[in-house]
Amino acid sequence: MLQGSARAEKRTIRMSAFKDHFSANSAGYAAHRPTYPAALVDFLTDAAPGRDLALDVGCGTGQLSTRLAERFAQVVATDASAGQIAAATPHDRVRYRATPAERSGLPDASVDLVTVAQAAHWLDLDSFYGEVRRVARPGAVLALITYGVLHVADDVADAAADRVVRHFYDAVIGPFWPPERRHVEDGYRSLPFPFAVLDAPRLSITVDWQLADLIGYIETWSAVRAAAKVVGRGPIETFHAALAAAWGDPSAAKRVSFPLSLRVGRVGAVRVGPG
Repeated sequence: MLQGSARAEKRTIRMSAFKDHFSANSAGYAAHRPTYPAALVDFLTDAAPGRDLALDVGCGTGQLSTRLAERFAQVVATDASAGQIAAATPHDRVRYRATPAERSGLPDASVDLVTVAQAAHWLDLDSFYGEVRRVARPGAVLALITYGVLHVADDVADAAADRVVRHFYDAVIGPFWPPERRHVEDGYRSLPFPFAVLDAPRLSITVDWQLADLIGYIETWSAVRAAAKVVGRGPIETFHAALAAAWGDPSAAKRVSFPLSLRVGRVGAVRVGPG
């Protein structure tokens, strides 16, 4: 009885440790977070041993889940934030569940592909990796996916806008990023990954955005909301004005790119080299 109580207490502690930075702005997340490129889905689908079931963990509002549903017969998409799940994009082949990463509710050895896009740095990885090993069918693939600081095109005309965004990211709201953000910035290289690594292609998310699109996306950053609570909206509005001045015509579309970092592995295979 005592052991059962201890296990229940441990589960409660892990649940209470969930840092929900996104439920308060789930609608903005759904509207402004970019979707993932078809080339990423193609690579992951080709690497997986089958196309019956994919598990998308930390799914947010379904940016990757719905893309996976184009290639897999069924996708189970989970997120610990009920707000994110409530705002998720519906799809006939996606089942959304508000549940922690380590409690997918899926049968043993049932999943061909497990993905975690822009969320692995929030997880209790030991527990999550245990769940991955449980639900993975032989030869299943696990992919941790993240993107860091965006770039506004590459040509000279757009360099001013790019500099404004970078200054805001580093100098203005830099102190307000949660500590887990460092894992995003290093492309998840510092996260443990005890799986046999698969070579992944170099990929980026690319979008053509107007000024309002980029501002809407930046407003979804956890550090922006944290800064607003501490210092108010003044520095954020100053950034908006500076970006507008650098952008020019607000209706003009500019190419915005998000380089992807991937850690992809075969579950159950022997790991080679450092994690």
